[in-house]
Parts: sequence; structure tokens; C-alpha cells
Amino acid sequence: MPEILPGVHLVEGVDPAPDFSTHVYLVKDKGASWTLIDTGLPGASTAILAYLAKVHVEPTSVKKILVTHLHRDHTGSLKVMLEKTHARSFAHWIEAAYIALDPKYDGPGTPPAEPVIVDEAFKDGDPIDAAGGLIAYHTPGHTPGHSSFYQPERKLLFSGDLFFVEGETATLTPPEFTHHIPTAKISARRMGRLSVDSLLSYHGGPILKNGGGAVRALTQKL
Repeated sequence: MPEILPGVHLVEGVDPAPDFSTHVYLVKDKGASWTLIDTGLPGASTAILAYLAKVHVEPTSVKKILVTHLHRDHTGSLKVMLEKTHARSFAHWIEAAYIALDPKYDGPGTPPAEPVIVDEAFKDGDPIDAAGGLIAYHTPGHTPGHSSFYQPERKLLFSGDLFFVEGETATLTPPEFTHHIPTAKISARRMGRLSVDSLLSYHGGPILKNGGGAVRALTQKL
């Protein structure tokens, strides 16, 4: 599935299995550059680079790589993609420490296999000059420094693993992969207050129309 919205691409070929989706997003910036959101498992860089070639985007046109959280299915190809693109990497300051393996993460889910030093550590509410202008929201629960990225003009929410999506239904990430479920519920309620058209989840979905309705339907049950 290539361009799912104007300037928003769902990178093909990164899923490790037919029943396990890993949505790496390639998003156009306001100028000539591009932004990647998450990088998939180790080895996904091959598919990402092949997709860039398919859509005629030079790797060095990717100027920023945003990371929602530390888990290996999101950071596994971060080091390779930084080497290939010379982009700058961004993550929440808590997550940046875990991505650097300092300290090593001991919560649920698989931590990175090798350390990567994140170039820019943001905090909740920081603007990021990427994808037409994003707001970084700290949405902990799945991991301590998990973050989501919101594009207010187009009402896009890149939600990482805050939500799983099946069809048009959003759920919280399964408890066995979640660091702290009550905090995840609080983060979900906070995102439910945003005006969202497209819910761009990492596993399952995305929901391109009325994504905010799916989030609100979930939060009413929490």
C-alpha cells in the first residue's frame, strides 16, 4: 500500500509475517525533504530503501527519523537508516536513554539489540518541524517514554503502539506488551480529546477517516 494520503506513504514490505503488521510511515515535509516515523525490525531497512527507490525518493532526502518508542520492531533498523540517510533522529528524552541502552530496558517487549544515540530528545508538547509541522505528545503506558505525533492542520495522529487497530476498531496495546496499563489508559483519553481525522497506527489499521471516533469509542469503555 503506497501513498495512503497525500504525502503520507505506508512503506511496503516491512511486515515480518502476514498476520503481524509493522507500519513504517514516510511523510512529506513542507519543502523537498521527507520524514520517516519508526524504522521496523532489524532487516526492514532493505524494504524501506527499496520503497524509497520505487517512489523516487533519494535516501538523503529523508532528513528526520522520528521514533515512537524503544521496542525493537520500531528501532531495529534505526542505525542502518541513519547511516543511509544521514538524517537526524528524534525520540522522547526517556526513550532516548533506553534506545542508547543506558540503562537497558527491562520492561515487557524486546529492547534494541544495539545502542543508538538519538540526536534530539524532545519533551511533551514540543513542536517538530517535520511532516508539515508536528506536535510531539508524551503518551506513556506502553513504554515509559512512548510518544505520538500529531499534525494539527491535517488532523493526523501517528500513534505508534498506543493503539492497536483491527478494521475500524481501536484497542489498547495488549497488556502483556504494556509497561503500565493505567497510564496507557490516561494517554488514550488524552489523545481522545484531539480532533483526529486519520489514526495512523503502527500495528493494524490505519483508520483514514474518523480515526478520532474510533479513539473516543475506546476511551468511553476505559
